[in-house]
Amino acid sequence: IGCGLGQDSRTVEALECLLEWCRTRKVRMVIDADALNMLAARPELAGSMPPGCVLTPHLGELRRLIGTWNDDQDRIEKVRTFAARYGCCMVVKGAHTMVCSPDGQLYFNATGNPGMAKGGSGDVLTGCIAGLLARGYEPLSAALLGVYVHGAAGDKAAAYYGQEGMNAADLIDFLGEALAEIQ
Repeated sequence: IGCGLGQDSRTVEALECLLEWCRTRKVRMVIDADALNMLAARPELAGSMPPGCVLTPHLGELRRLIGTWNDDQDRIEKVRTFAARYGCCMVVKGAHTMVCSPDGQLYFNATGNPGMAKGGSGDVLTGCIAGLLARGYEPLSAALLGVYVHGAAGDKAAAYYGQEGMNAADLIDFLGEALAEIQ
């Protein structure tokens, strides 16, 4: 949830209801974009997140969620604290995307390239992780596999179109090929 929602008061109420519904039914979810901003604006909602959800903030969204940090180590510790407190996986998007498990394990992704820093690329990642959760992958596995495959698809798109010429829709075209190569 999150991509393109907006932050109207009725949307915040809907998010609150959805979080509670998912929590009581143990439904896992991916939280991104506007839903992250709503969580940051209303921190009490974070306590309603279902265990095992995956949050996918870019650095701006992360700053709104956890506050500012002094350096990379401080940022990592704040991400670990947030993930442990709420029992979630954090996928901090950017160069060498970082995945943090609820128990504080960190993973850094080696796939991907600067051509992916375009609008919509994070939405593709969110969809990829959500699809893996829907197929029954555990949250950490879905996050790790989703991040890796997303980056590998980005590398394939860059090889085909060039980093400047590629866009988020191009990533989708290469997801299947990237996934097939690791299966």
